[in-house]
Amino acid sequence: MKRTAGFTYVGLLLAVVLLGLALSAVGAVWHTMAQREREKELLFIGREFKAAIAAYYRAGGQFPQDLNDLVEDKRGPQPQHFLRRLYADPMTGQADWTAIRADSLGITGLASSSTGVPIKKVGFDKDEEGFADAGSYQDWKFVYVPTFGRRKLGAIPGVH
Repeated sequence: MKRTAGFTYVGLLLAVVLLGLALSAVGAVWHTMAQREREKELLFIGREFKAAIAAYYRAGGQFPQDLNDLVEDKRGPQPQHFLRRLYADPMTGQADWTAIRADSLGITGLASSSTGVPIKKVGFDKDEEGFADAGSYQDWKFVYVPTFGRRKLGAIPGVH
């Protein structure tokens, strides 16, 4: 009987080792899936901020000086709200965005403050194609660039 008990013990140890290996593989897959979800959320929130900055600019011809200006714009008699709230950066879990400023014009965009390396490398929107070469989430910059109507030379008086 003692010999059988020894084999049972070794079999149980082997089962525990195999279970541990399986759980570590599941943990790695779960971590990757969670990071991909956070990346999707970062893209969604970044686009929301970019759209809010664009709406703020179109409403008054200037960029916000602070991200809180997007939540409550007090430039006019009635406050406007371009965002309901300041979203947290899904990669850090905090509202610690890196504001992108254009000299003294104000905030033209933002980026994550995370130094993590992105998993996503393809399938970006046309204006986000530069994200494919990003070394970190800090390189995913959501910037609003105003477009000005193009006119033919000569259509503007005094320009030939």
